[in-house]
Amino acid sequence: MNLVAVMRAFNKGHGKCDCGKCKCDQGWYGDACQYPTHCDLTKKKSNQMCKNSQDIICSNAGTCHCGRCKCDNSDGSGLVYGKFCECDDRECIDDETEEICGGHGKCYCGNCYCKAGWHGDKCEFQCDITPWESKRRCTSPDGKICSNRGTCVCGECTCHDVDPTGDWGDIHGDTCECDERDCRAVYDRYSDDFCSGHGQCNCGRCDCKAGWYGKKCEHPQSCTLSAEESIRKCQGSSDLPCSGRGKCECGKCTCYPPGDRRVYGKTCECDDRRCEDLDGVVCGGHGTCSCGRCVCERGWFGKLCQHPRKCNMTEEQSKNLCESADGILCSGKGSCHCGKCICSAEEWYISGEFCDCDDRDCDKHDGLICTGNGICSCGNCECWDGWNGNACEIWLGSEYP
Repeated sequence: MNLVAVMRAFNKGHGKCDCGKCKCDQGWYGDACQYPTHCDLTKKKSNQMCKNSQDIICSNAGTCHCGRCKCDNSDGSGLVYGKFCECDDRECIDDETEEICGGHGKCYCGNCYCKAGWHGDKCEFQCDITPWESKRRCTSPDGKICSNRGTCVCGECTCHDVDPTGDWGDIHGDTCECDERDCRAVYDRYSDDFCSGHGQCNCGRCDCKAGWYGKKCEHPQSCTLSAEESIRKCQGSSDLPCSGRGKCECGKCTCYPPGDRRVYGKTCECDDRRCEDLDGVVCGGHGTCSCGRCVCERGWFGKLCQHPRKCNMTEEQSKNLCESADGILCSGKGSCHCGKCICSAEEWYISGEFCDCDDRDCDKHDGLICTGNGICSCGNCECWDGWNGNACEIWLGSEYP
């Protein structure tokens, strides 16, 4: 008999504990002396007292004795328990190992609660990343785990699907940050009335068609220009309207993010964020930024003014610092200067500390790497504030002005 049963016997006060077993008083029986040998209740009253919230007697996992459930534990395992035998810890047994929760968690009322680093219904899968890294990957731009709209398992979010049709659902995104319900003029889960019928829903935000504006494209806009003329004015010399960094309305660009002075110009052609490294330092601290290009101070050069013209180390010392893990100087794709690799300018896509990265591996949107809204860092897009998505194509910042 387990400790729970012993404590239950003490609580009932119908017996004495002798070396871990209950010796019941006269008129009582059971492993915890919980059942009376004589019952004054009618069978109907007894069964009524044994019904669970679904009106099932002892959850079909036991028998009713004088208004109390006796759970089916004929094998002596004690895995079926609860006032109404509602808990069945046999559900936690791994079919392969025959252990409770695979030996990597604890079972409570038929559900496994896994130790850190393990997941699955029976804790059968091991996670190859740390709990901290798993949490980091699941954290949405607003700092919430899976945007409070999903569960995080081994660094991946499983979003709560609220769409009854069984399709991909209203909530999606790597961190469940997109909620398409926000695009509906009047939320009705059975309706497809997105953006009032005048726009396209993009991660819960409406991109309105020409001639319409508003949070849900509900307001008509008076503009003397045709849609083609408007786009042509916003495009300028760029391949995309507003250089892919803004919203075109009646021939005028509103640059993203709203209020960020680093993105400017008639067609949002200037993006001074391109002068910043991953730490946010402008032109390496050795120059000034002019329309997205670094103008270096005397004695410095490079795309981000990161290289000094004078070097205080020997050529051998410099080369030792430029060797990649395979012993090749700058991976054979660049030259070494003062202990740092300068990647080949002819192959624009080569980057990285040792010229070992290929920026073509970064995701594209509208033909632009990282949609022009982030930096490609060794094959992965590092998005600027307010942007998200594999290609930084999703705007999650403040409302468009």
